[in-house]
Amino acid sequence: MADKNGHIDLDGLFDAARRDSAALPEALSERILADAAQVQAGFAEPPARAPSPGLWRQVMVLLGGWPALGGLAAACAAGVWIGVSPPAFLPDPAGLVSAAQSEVDVLGGYSLSSLYLEDG
Repeated sequence: MADKNGHIDLDGLFDAARRDSAALPEALSERILADAAQVQAGFAEPPARAPSPGLWRQVMVLLGGWPALGGLAAACAAGVWIGVSPPAFLPDPAGLVSAAQSEVDVLGGYSLSSLYLEDG
């Protein structure tokens, strides 16, 4: 079916394949149909639903899993530590709340109206 140049006559091969129709063996046909019936029976029942995860699992997944929760715990611990024992350059939050030191100038001499007028 190939000529001198090595080209293959595909049309001739397809015509020969159409003429030779091999019959499917009866035993193979029965096995295929039995397998198909079994698969179709499995589709008749709805699939079992997986239980939904609990609220805390959903929150953990929403935040990003264990690494993100570890970062949040570290940030929370640092915030509590800074709140309890602030560095020297930060004002003491307890002193800002108490009535004895209510004269603390948090804005450092700036008035709020001048801060609102600044472009930035």
